[in-house]
Amino acid sequence: MKTLIATALIMASSASYGHDNSFSSESCNLDLNGGININAQEITFSKDKSPLYSITENDTLLINGEKIALTAHQESLLRDYSTHIRNLVPEVRSIALDAIDLAIDGVNLAFNELLGEGNQASAELTSQLTTIRGEVDAEFTQHENFYIDEEGFSGKDFFGENFEQRIESAVESTIKSALGSLMIAVGQEMLFSGGDMKAFESKMENFGELIEHEMKTRSAGLEKRADALCRSIIVIDKMEEQLKESIDEIADYDLITASAKHSVANSKLM
Repeated sequence: MKTLIATALIMASSASYGHDNSFSSESCNLDLNGGININAQEITFSKDKSPLYSITENDTLLINGEKIALTAHQESLLRDYSTHIRNLVPEVRSIALDAIDLAIDGVNLAFNELLGEGNQASAELTSQLTTIRGEVDAEFTQHENFYIDEEGFSGKDFFGENFEQRIESAVESTIKSALGSLMIAVGQEMLFSGGDMKAFESKMENFGELIEHEMKTRSAGLEKRADALCRSIIVIDKMEEQLKESIDEIADYDLITASAKHSVANSKLM
């Protein structure tokens, strides 16, 4: 029973994020090996929390606080680069929040099928997931500042094992508190099956397959958006490579690795 409920959550959360600060989908892998801090004034790149260089006003390069003289062509490259990076943030936020919304929908689908509309278990778990959703949203909006590095969002492994443990804990606590209602529901289902355990097991298997199919269908859109996000970062990689070739001062910096799984093209970003 718990597995059926958790299916909705795991499928939704795995649609866009993995461990070790990596993004993974069927067609793309991304690994971050440095830090990026984005605010209204500048974008700062770092390694081990030590700043490497900053881009201010979209076309001004600063290293150790010193402005680097650039040609008009270099400024144009820098402007395109910083603009594309900034454009990623709202889409990352949107995918993360939509993944949790998908999980909430899946939870309601599962519990409502078992316990009926308006059940307490669904309301309780939805409330806990909504709280987690609010925390995710805050990671992208607090102080109008977006920061991600080797350890995760805001310098912590926000979408790592602890994130999954919180979701699993929410599922477990809800199952425990709703155990009585679930047992009654199971008993009723067995009565409807005439006490036939095989018929009951078959119905529950079909129910699990229904949830899995529904969540796969709904998560397909998220997968496509996540793949598009990957392609956008690979475009940023190409821009960054142009910058490295054009500006000697940042030629040695390589913080993000991106690769397309079903392609021979492997890309290094920044």
